[in-house]
Amino acid sequence: MAAPGRATDRRTVSDPSIVRFRVLVEAGLAALEARRSEVNDLNVFPVADGDTGDNMVLTLDAVLQELDRLAGASEGRTIDDIGRDEIVASVARAALLGARGNSGVILSQLIRGAAEELASRPGELVDPVLIGAALARAADQAYGSVREPAEGTILTVVREMAHRVASELAHMEEARLEPGSTAAEQNALIATVIESALDAGQESLKRGPDLLPVLRDAGVVDAGGYGLTVMLAGMVGGLRGSEPPPIEHHAAARVTHPQHASGTYRYCTNFAVSGMGLEQRHFIEVLEQIGDSVLVVGDQTTLKIHVHTDDPDAATALFVDAGLVSHLDVADMREQVQRRDERLTAPAAPAVCGALAVVSGEGMHGLLESLGVRVLDGGPTMNPSTYDLLAAIHAVPAEQVVVLPNSANVVMGAERAAELSDKAVSVVPSRSQQAGLAAAVSLDPDRSAANNAGAMLQTLERVRTGAVAPAARDDAQGRFRAGDAIGFVEEELVAWGRPRDTLRDVLEQLAEDSELITCLRGAGAPLDDETVHALAVGEVEFELSVGDQPSYWWLLSAE
Repeated sequence: MAAPGRATDRRTVSDPSIVRFRVLVEAGLAALEARRSEVNDLNVFPVADGDTGDNMVLTLDAVLQELDRLAGASEGRTIDDIGRDEIVASVARAALLGARGNSGVILSQLIRGAAEELASRPGELVDPVLIGAALARAADQAYGSVREPAEGTILTVVREMAHRVASELAHMEEARLEPGSTAAEQNALIATVIESALDAGQESLKRGPDLLPVLRDAGVVDAGGYGLTVMLAGMVGGLRGSEPPPIEHHAAARVTHPQHASGTYRYCTNFAVSGMGLEQRHFIEVLEQIGDSVLVVGDQTTLKIHVHTDDPDAATALFVDAGLVSHLDVADMREQVQRRDERLTAPAAPAVCGALAVVSGEGMHGLLESLGVRVLDGGPTMNPSTYDLLAAIHAVPAEQVVVLPNSANVVMGAERAAELSDKAVSVVPSRSQQAGLAAAVSLDPDRSAANNAGAMLQTLERVRTGAVAPAARDDAQGRFRAGDAIGFVEEELVAWGRPRDTLRDVLEQLAEDSELITCLRGAGAPLDDETVHALAVGEVEFELSVGDQPSYWWLLSAE
């Protein structure tokens, strides 16, 4: 899309319509609609009222309706004819008036910041440089709208998205688009940049519980941040004319009444005020005297107010002399929490596909079960019979099942059990427990077994495995004795000697070209976790969990 305006050293270019912008908004909205309930069920901060998905959908829908209004009123005029400033002002105001709740208001500010930055670049095509600038301004605008920004939320996610794009711009060969670039070239390049931001957003989302204790206590990621990644994934799909890139699903909160910032107030109150000379700061203090979770955003002619209070009428009365109050929306948060609790405790709809994994070790059981995978204890030998596997497949509460054997010795038995089963069964030939755990993260209960197996196989292609174990016997070549540590990368012996040195050598080899190393501590591991963490040097992210597996002190996977 091109921006009109003053002459620049780049020839002013024109985009024929607002079609691309509408495609992005519609695709983002469709993706958000599809996971609206999932976003709602993650919502524990600042209030566990389960409406983040609803609020973000309402905000985007208001933008889409405004774009349709502009398109209908433009009578074939181009963006240059209408004027970028007019479009930005209309879209920003629509987002503001359509926003509800903390998440909706913050999303409206992200939209406003990004739109204003794009409008400030007359004569330039929207390209990676402009996308980077728009993300940065969106982050600034959103942070500025919140009096006490909390890290680990949507604010952190968008800031780290902007930082990733800014860092990568310096290394891009095509950071700018020439005026003669085709629409297809523009779409492809914009999609690449947004997808990079999306990757950063998903990484930031996972770190959120480390920054915000209420998320960690509830066992969830931030609902608003997750909603933002869902929206961007939809936009990438819209630009490419394809399905959105896959992003992880997240389980609902494991506690339904976490501590939050508005335990004493009942009503989530939202309204707009139109007038002249409106000053945001003037109203914040008086609103905080009757409630909390106060947001006042907008400009001198239009403000959007969000406050949690027991007296919505008192909140609107504060603005009677300032201007016209409209778009009043009052939600009873106690009822919202009750509906959320009922929804989360209701029997789950039957899954299309389940998964079965052969594992050994109490910790491994827990890790796989937390991902929704049924486990079959393979014992110390990891070698259940075909009929053990068949019975376990039939116990999975789904008509389609993916099996993760997690041992080369189990693959054939699993395939035979799949043939005997009257369910649709796909066997993913995982050869180790750590590989199977990495693959299990891709499980989507709403996909078919074949599609889940395909996603898991793609994960396995990106994973290298390693292990450190005590030697069972003396080495025939004299390299080590029984009880010494021996280390493997894949199935190749690469290190031996003392446990610390051997683990360090394996970690160093796995760290090459990797972003994440997962370490599973087995039964009787001779080093404490602090020492193990200290061995994981460099920029690779390191996660250590308890596997309790026998025979292996540490099982490792690198992605």
